Amino acid sequence: MNWLDSVIGWISPRAGYQREVYRRAMEHGRSYDAAGYDRLNAGWRVFNDSAEMTDRFDRDTLRARARDLERNSDIMNSVTRAYKRNVYGAGYRLRANTGSEELNRMIEKNWKIWCKQRNCDVTGTQCFDALMRMVVVRKKVDGGILLLKRYTSDGLVPFKLQALEVDELDMAAVSPKSKKNRVVGGIEYNQYNRPVGYFIRQYSIDGMAINDPVYIEAKDVIFFYEKTRPTQIREISDMAPTITRIRDTNEFMRAVSVKERILSCLAVFIKRIASNAGIGGGRPGRAASSGEQPEAYSGKTITPGMIQYLNADDSVDIVNPSGQATDATAYIKQELRLVGSGQGLSYETVSRDMSESNYSSARQGMIEDELTYAEDRDMLLHIMDEIYETFVISLVLSGKIIIKDFWEKKEDYLDHSWIQAPKKWIDPLKEANANKTALNTGQKTWADLAAENGKDWKEQIDEIAEILNYGKSKGIDMGGVIFGKGRQAYADNGTGKEKAGGSK
Repeated sequence: MNWLDSVIGWISPRAGYQREVYRRAMEHGRSYDAAGYDRLNAGWRVFNDSAEMTDRFDRDTLRARARDLERNSDIMNSVTRAYKRNVYGAGYRLRANTGSEELNRMIEKNWKIWCKQRNCDVTGTQCFDALMRMVVVRKKVDGGILLLKRYTSDGLVPFKLQALEVDELDMAAVSPKSKKNRVVGGIEYNQYNRPVGYFIRQYSIDGMAINDPVYIEAKDVIFFYEKTRPTQIREISDMAPTITRIRDTNEFMRAVSVKERILSCLAVFIKRIASNAGIGGGRPGRAASSGEQPEAYSGKTITPGMIQYLNADDSVDIVNPSGQATDATAYIKQELRLVGSGQGLSYETVSRDMSESNYSSARQGMIEDELTYAEDRDMLLHIMDEIYETFVISLVLSGKIIIKDFWEKKEDYLDHSWIQAPKKWIDPLKEANANKTALNTGQKTWADLAAENGKDWKEQIDEIAEILNYGKSKGIDMGGVIFGKGRQAYADNGTGKEKAGGSK
């Protein structure tokens, strides 16, 4: 209300009231309800800032709380482990596509050797699969992870990976290597907000920080995090939207657990009757006759089988909240559904409760979950591509493989694909029939089906041919076993024809 409205309201309250009513009606007509500051939204004060300004002050707290839940919350681990199982899972097979089968076999063989812990990890403690699984989990909990390319003199090739937590970015670094750049959050950026270098804090073996950070150029660093806004330049925990809900659920379950433990305790409280000695000849109370001090109740708890004496005239009143035990199941289910939806997962995936599922709902949930995992899987495959390309270049530079025109046709020799390990089917018969129909109608190719089963389609055909030829040499029709055409395949088999001719 401005000064004019105040004057009008003082002179004529009716006119002032009408002006206020019409003004509010105008404001209501030209605004969003969600943007109003009425009674329901009075405490919802928000501001528009850049992503870095919004994240900077809460990043460390969110990361610390997410790590605390990772250590202590089963619900938190149900989410992170679901991502670890499905984004990377049992791993990926490399398929090199250089155009030369011999060269492909050499690269794939060396890659398999390099993936061992003594060759790929600078600390020698994790194989490549373990590193990638850790990368997936750290992105969900911490928001991101740093992978440094280290060029060492030992191992299969002079190239290894070093995993660092985002905490090791030196927040105190402020001086860029180039005057045109700027340092924010331990990372040096150019004028386009592209990272050009990272300031990494150094630690002694006992964990004490060393003052001088190490500067590493961006070409030797893989910063794995998800960017959701154009102004975002660093990570934020993926669990931020659901941290409070997970903690509330844990606290609720703790309260219910305490209540149920108390209800399971058998305790006896002995009440002392106060008596007036010398008046009426009553029997004196125990405390009065023995000279004992009154009982102090502070700090005492109920334990199974306890016997507690009460002071004279004291009584026990039980506060028994009702509803927690009976409502806990419904409440926890609702909370798990919200936690799962906040992370793009179904209730069944988070809770592992399949009691309310059938084949159709389970498959639909699996399809939706797979779309969620596909986003993180795509990001993970990009960093795996970069790692593989650096590995192949190291193979060439170290002389492990000789490719004369490698630098002229580098992109051709770096071409490759990843085949993910297969997942188990919900209903193998229905899945097999669906795949057969998809193959016969051209919706899927043989290569698609082989990839879904974690196999290379050429290798699969070679294996089938080998089995058929070996069965034929032994007089056994393996075509009937594999393709379900036993009689026709047996009739076309040379051994079968000879037997048919010999029986005439």
